[in-house]
Amino acid sequence: MNKSKVVVVGELNVDLIFAGRDIRPEPNREKLVDDFRLALGSSSAITAAGLAGLGLEVEFVSIVGDDEFGRFCLSELARLGVGVRHVTVDPGSRTGATLSLTDGSDRSLLTYMGTIASVVPELIPDEAFEGASHVHFGSFYLQERMRPHWSGLFRKAKEAGRTTSFDVGWDPREDWDRKRLKELLAWTDWFLPSEEEVLTIFEVPDVAGLPARLPEPRGQVVVKRGASGAAAFGADGSAAEGRPFSVKPVDTTGAGDSFNAGWIAAKLEGKDTVEALTFANACGALSTLSVGGAGTLDRERLARFLDSQAENGN
Repeated sequence: MNKSKVVVVGELNVDLIFAGRDIRPEPNREKLVDDFRLALGSSSAITAAGLAGLGLEVEFVSIVGDDEFGRFCLSELARLGVGVRHVTVDPGSRTGATLSLTDGSDRSLLTYMGTIASVVPELIPDEAFEGASHVHFGSFYLQERMRPHWSGLFRKAKEAGRTTSFDVGWDPREDWDRKRLKELLAWTDWFLPSEEEVLTIFEVPDVAGLPARLPEPRGQVVVKRGASGAAAFGADGSAAEGRPFSVKPVDTTGAGDSFNAGWIAAKLEGKDTVEALTFANACGALSTLSVGGAGTLDRERLARFLDSQAENGN
């Protein structure tokens, strides 16, 4: 089994990113922004691109519409080294799109779903997993048609000796589907939520109270805490923290997805929990130094970033 091959099953959309100091829309007012990008979007795709940038073999399974945005997603994934032969092009659908308004420190998102929720088991061929050692997906709540099927997919992956991970994302309906999430965690090696997401899902006021509310059985829960770094909670009761890196962010789009890529890559390389947290935090921090989430990671750039952080005492 190839330790460097990852299969990502996920949503695909474009990001329309508007960046500026004053990006809050106001009725009947026109504002000017500092930057705009059309970028590859979606949690799953940004993580896939990050993994490819870090040197892993990545195969993507998804669906897009037969339109300009769909073709852009496919060309960007291919340019970034991600395999796209298992991405379906549906002429009867439109590719999803997210409008991201970012001021550098935070962002607001408006999403047109399009094909984002259209991944179904019938689109996931067994051959995509040949030689793979890990399976990942993002956007548990947005991938609505797959939600009843993730547990079965991960169970099959675990039975084949593969590790598994997923990123949950925010639930736009705020229903949280806790029952299905709990079932899925039983087959998940690494659950990768943000702090706000995990505290909301498990209804706790702070990270300190989280371990007592986590279900069993489960794997590690790795919480992304932004400027506070990250924390990991093992099923055996272990806990670890990863230090943050000090940066002046340009755009936080995809920072959590880049963290995901760093964590997965580090664990597949055999790093321990603290090492993996540090590596993942570096990947997340590095991604904030440019506009757009995909294509921000590669080993050389990451090495330079870590060297500069060390020189600055971080």
